[in-house]
Amino acid sequence: MTDLPADLPGELEARADASAGRSTPWRTGLRRFRRHTVAVVSVGYLLLVVAAAVFAPTLSGYDPNAVDLEHVREAPSAAHWLGTDPTGRDVFSRLLHAARVSLGVGLAAAGLAVVFGTLLGGLAGLLGRWVDSVVMRLADVFLSFPTVVVTVVVAGILGPSVPTMIIAIGLFQWPVCGRIVRGVTLSLREQEYLLAARAAGAGSFWLMTRHIVPAALPPISVAATLAVAQAIGLESTLSFLGLGVQPPTPSWGNMLTDAQSLTVIAGQPWLWLAPGIAVALTVLAVNFIGDGLRDAVDPRQS
Repeated sequence: MTDLPADLPGELEARADASAGRSTPWRTGLRRFRRHTVAVVSVGYLLLVVAAAVFAPTLSGYDPNAVDLEHVREAPSAAHWLGTDPTGRDVFSRLLHAARVSLGVGLAAAGLAVVFGTLLGGLAGLLGRWVDSVVMRLADVFLSFPTVVVTVVVAGILGPSVPTMIIAIGLFQWPVCGRIVRGVTLSLREQEYLLAARAAGAGSFWLMTRHIVPAALPPISVAATLAVAQAIGLESTLSFLGLGVQPPTPSWGNMLTDAQSLTVIAGQPWLWLAPGIAVALTVLAVNFIGDGLRDAVDPRQS
């Protein structure tokens, strides 16, 4: 009988540790996300939209604001792939340039909501007492108002503009992220390593940046994707109502304003189909990515 090497148990233990080290939470989450086929396809679609927006001047071949009264409301053709609008502007060119504005508003508004919500939610959960009560009651107040109505009122008072729209949408979306961060903070603040850090003199800012925010990052990423989708939809709605992005700057929402008559809807579908489909597909793609992220970070997934 052959004797086993004396160092075999140590070697097996080292191999087991190395195998466990390769299965990190990030790699496990990425593997779960890649199994979500619809989310992966949505990522590809969004990358395509972003690339089209970045290279819009090269791809379109037309100035999105160039008026050509000799080619008004022309149907799609080899010269104008998606036709022209009531002032002769190329619809395809405006669609690509509008992606910059709509995506920019969605990302900026969602970013503002995430930053504001993370800060207030973290402070509420970490400090507790009256700070928690004030922040949560403030969140209840913001959630009680319809975002569209409030944004319309703000735009009516301050005037419609992109910064006004971003601030209004962002400030009324922060409670969702704030509640998530507060819940994570409440579950962590009595953990031994946080108590030890407090005893060593760590401040609230250090605890938030080193422990709380990293722990809350997975659910925050899911909330952020949903906030982007909602912000894009709100931008389109407000621009359609004339209270968002103002002409001649193109956005998917104000491109739909040309389709407010039955004549256009029935006889000139190229004026509203392209921006309408772009809004619907983009919002759906972002929502599907959020679903994929939620499944990826869910610890109950096997």
